[in-house]
Amino acid sequence: MLILALLLAQAVPAQATTACKAPDASLPAALAGWSTPGDELVADKAVSLATVDGSTLKGLPKGTKPGRAAMIEFRVAKAGTYGIALDQPGWIDVLPGAAGGEALKSVAHGHGPDCSTIRKIVRFELSPGTYRAFASGLAQTKAKLMLVPG
Repeated sequence: MLILALLLAQAVPAQATTACKAPDASLPAALAGWSTPGDELVADKAVSLATVDGSTLKGLPKGTKPGRAAMIEFRVAKAGTYGIALDQPGWIDVLPGAAGGEALKSVAHGHGPDCSTIRKIVRFELSPGTYRAFASGLAQTKAKLMLVPG
């Protein structure tokens, strides 16, 4: 019984189990831009995207989850590990270039910090260049994303 309780506790994001008086008030430095609205997928601002029926979004990678989806193009100037933060449960894919290509394999994934509205961060090894980030399997009409270096 104890093992089952521990497994269930791990399956529930920390945000759901913690009563937060001020969500996003004490984010670590790498996520400080989460509360600052922006127009691009960058590290110091979060972008809010309208979502559409995933079956109508061109270029959506194979194997994505059904539901609503969004896509945004972004650039990386320096090679390294970068995360894509998302404000809701969903699937995150990154593809190189402006069109075509296969989704990159993620190198890590996890939840956002306690008392934050970040629900998921998926990390990828990226070289300098242009990429497309896809969020799919979404339920909401808007999705908030941010690029997270390191």
